[in-house]
Amino acid sequence: MKLTARVVLKVNRLFKDLPDAALDKLAALSVRRSVPRGTRIFAQGDPGDSLLGVISGQVRISATTPGGQDVFLNIMEPGQSFGEIAVLDGKARTATAEALVDTELFVVRRADLMALIDREPRFAAQLIGLLCQRLRWTSDLIQEAAVLSVTGRLARWLLRLAEEHGTMSKGQVTLRISQADLAGFMSVSRQIVNQYLQVWRKRGWIELGRGRITITNLEGLRSVLDEPG
Repeated sequence: MKLTARVVLKVNRLFKDLPDAALDKLAALSVRRSVPRGTRIFAQGDPGDSLLGVISGQVRISATTPGGQDVFLNIMEPGQSFGEIAVLDGKARTATAEALVDTELFVVRRADLMALIDREPRFAAQLIGLLCQRLRWTSDLIQEAAVLSVTGRLARWLLRLAEEHGTMSKGQVTLRISQADLAGFMSVSRQIVNQYLQVWRKRGWIELGRGRITITNLEGLRSVLDEPG
């Protein structure tokens, strides 16, 4: 199936239950945007003037702490939308979005989105659900940082990324992610991440490659979550 804004909107959890007429109109209002790898789509603090969705490619979402540290928050895949918080309240972006690879997006202006919410009450309920999901995601990260050890957090991130973004083949899951990016998700140094990855590699739980991590023993990583912090 050819990927279009209409197709992506139809499978997106935020829009999929809208009537076909509303989807058609929203798709007609959306604008396609191609962004090369490494392009900053928007920066933390920019005006929240649009909602965006991924048609193809990957987008990394990150934020900068008051102390100037970059914290990676998520990776958005085809069929996922982002930028909804700022576009709803009209305030500044809460995070930065950057294309990890050559990426195709659809963009819906805030004015058009607000008009759709006025016409389709069910859309407002879905949007609330998505925001609650984002809040739970953030809450989980805070709890993990407080409860889990560094090794536990690293295992949790690998398992989470494997479930959401990994490629499964013959019982193994491959992630296209660098150790530096993985360290960014955890707000620790790359050296710390490499230290534990090397231990797990020697145990036969993972294999390491350039910009790639293959999990060969999911249960081994899950066992780390039960270790005391």
